[in-house]
Amino acid sequence: MSVKSHLPSDRKQNTDMAHEVYLASKPRYEILDGLRGVASLLVIAFHLLETYSKGPAFQIINHGYLAVDFFFVLSGFVIGYAYDDRWDRMGTAAFFKRRLIRLHPMVMAGTAVGACLFFFSSCAVWPSIAETPLWNFLLCIILGLLMIPCWPGIDIRGWSETNPLNGPNWSLTYEYIGNILYALIFRKLPTVILAILCGLSAVLTLNLTLGWNLLGIFDGAPQYNVIGGWSLDGPQIFIGFTRLLYPFLCGLLISRILPRRMTSANPSGSPLHLKGGFWWCSLILAAVFAVPCIGGKQCPADGLYQAIAIIAVFPLTVLIGAGSRTTDPVSAKICKFLGDISYPLYITHFPLVCMQVAWVNNHPDAPMWMHVAVSAGVFILSVLAAYGWLRLYDEPVRKWLRKRWFA
Repeated sequence: MSVKSHLPSDRKQNTDMAHEVYLASKPRYEILDGLRGVASLLVIAFHLLETYSKGPAFQIINHGYLAVDFFFVLSGFVIGYAYDDRWDRMGTAAFFKRRLIRLHPMVMAGTAVGACLFFFSSCAVWPSIAETPLWNFLLCIILGLLMIPCWPGIDIRGWSETNPLNGPNWSLTYEYIGNILYALIFRKLPTVILAILCGLSAVLTLNLTLGWNLLGIFDGAPQYNVIGGWSLDGPQIFIGFTRLLYPFLCGLLISRILPRRMTSANPSGSPLHLKGGFWWCSLILAAVFAVPCIGGKQCPADGLYQAIAIIAVFPLTVLIGAGSRTTDPVSAKICKFLGDISYPLYITHFPLVCMQVAWVNNHPDAPMWMHVAVSAGVFILSVLAAYGWLRLYDEPVRKWLRKRWFA
């Protein structure tokens, strides 16, 4: 038999092997990495101040929950940029492996931290914690480690969260869903169809923020905001998918359009670029999150503000971040540090915040300086712990998994 007769099977084998080869990561958008870290820091501040809030209308850093929607814009953009042109060298299974390596180790770490610190947050705010049976506690740990949402019937905190041990995991559930939709559907769609879906998803965002209730999902008065997504019931699931779809599709659409605009004079393809872009974008995010509730209550005016932030401001911020470059070593190092710790910070800080909530509730007469010390301590500890998780756990585990799963 001639050598040539073996070529078809050899080529097929090489193609299959190529799907199991770990493709090196592309160059990163350093400013966008830094902005993810800035948003994570603002989320911690939002949660710490939420402890003292009398309700959503009175919350300091009032719109901090919009960080989740900004994260989804970033996610769509980064996923499209990193993988859209690689499917000839990478199979679907390899994509899912890569995403699991990137996301799941810290999902497990966040659940473990939440389990270890869970009973330290027992207080009048969460009276059900002290009554948690062992089987229920262990079941929530197992489901959390496997990224399986908890249903309200097994809730052990009292907020009907999909992960009662670590609340922010709910947004990672939708991040996983976004990755699955991208691999199976979105990546195959022409850009024009993607743009149409993005426009329809924007209508869903307006449906929430302007209280239209077009599908009749919500009973009672409109909420005029995008708050929600962390529970397994009809309205909450609808909110979760609404918060995912437009931002994720918009980010993916931006990642498709920019390469077509690339020139030697504008290598990023973005029409927006600023000197000191990282600082300007950070200021934009801080301003968007810090604006008080417009009208002093949940109303159409505040809902319109949220819609503008999600539909226009966040995509424009990503365009500025993608089109700008750091011009000094200090800002470059800050962007790298914040980008590195952003995910561990976001996914591990909440159990510490829950302890702060319990302390405040159990010490209502403590002097102001103690409240400041506790909150500042939680903030600093969250950052230090995130760096520790990154260096001692996340990076080594991801490196080990890459070697084990890929050639």
